[in-house]
Amino acid sequence: MPDDAAPRDPAEPDDASAAEEASAFSHPPVEPDATAAYGGHPDQVIDFYAPREVDPASPVPLVVVLHGGAWRAPYDRRHITPFADFLARRGFAVANVEYRRGALIPSQAEGFDGPGGGAGPVAGRWPDTFDDIAAAFDALPALAREALPQADQRRTVITGHSAGGHLALWAAARHVLPADAPWRTDGPASLRGVVALAPIADFHVAEKLDVCSGAAAQLLGGAALFAERRPYADPALLLPTGIATTLVQGRRDIVVPLAVAESYAEAAARAGEVVGLTLLEDVGHFPLIDPAADACAVVAEEIAQLAW
Repeated sequence: MPDDAAPRDPAEPDDASAAEEASAFSHPPVEPDATAAYGGHPDQVIDFYAPREVDPASPVPLVVVLHGGAWRAPYDRRHITPFADFLARRGFAVANVEYRRGALIPSQAEGFDGPGGGAGPVAGRWPDTFDDIAAAFDALPALAREALPQADQRRTVITGHSAGGHLALWAAARHVLPADAPWRTDGPASLRGVVALAPIADFHVAEKLDVCSGAAAQLLGGAALFAERRPYADPALLLPTGIATTLVQGRRDIVVPLAVAESYAEAAARAGEVVGLTLLEDVGHFPLIDPAADACAVVAEEIAQLAW
């Protein structure tokens, strides 16, 4: 991406983006069919949604959903439950993963570049957020067998939105983490693929554009630790994965701009891997997970193309 790329002025109004966000968050949360814990913390849980209107004896693909919200505590999995239910009504078995996110901790707030410093939540927890995603995926096969017996785990697709898109890409890349990473696996996960929705997929570009007020640097513990920890966390540095990957991005997204996804796709190409990039005209950040939006149907189709 060009060195002179600049973030949008946050004071600049964007009525269309605000309307899209309001629509996405207007749906009431949908209760799961079952919930299981993968650890002892209250956030270490997975909600399961059984496929709707399908033959209970017929196996169906499993879609693992990772919510966004800049890895910050105010945004939990409940805001993406209408999307999980949307996928279940499309005939998928769905696992909606919760994980520990960042909250305001006064001793940690100083030195962060986010809005207000000590006045708002910090993005993520190091290493807890990554510990949880790794633990959730390690526990998922057994938990899904119990909660969703019709799920065919040989046809598993991971999807995630925004910060959750980052976590989806990271979860699929654990086998290419540095050798000393505690989350590294011996080989690639058994996945049909990843569909990352407006993902924070390249931390260098995200920080240059001040995506979510410096959330990527906060996730890694602040600017002083950003370079040291980035090889363990940045999907753009964890390539090639050998796993089919598609990014879905609205061209009008001002929350996680298109340049972030483009940079990841370019990094994949340099690593010898082809990553799909589906661009949606006149679409911003939130329609991708809004069951009332046409973009959400496109997302479901991208998942189906990998899953089936």
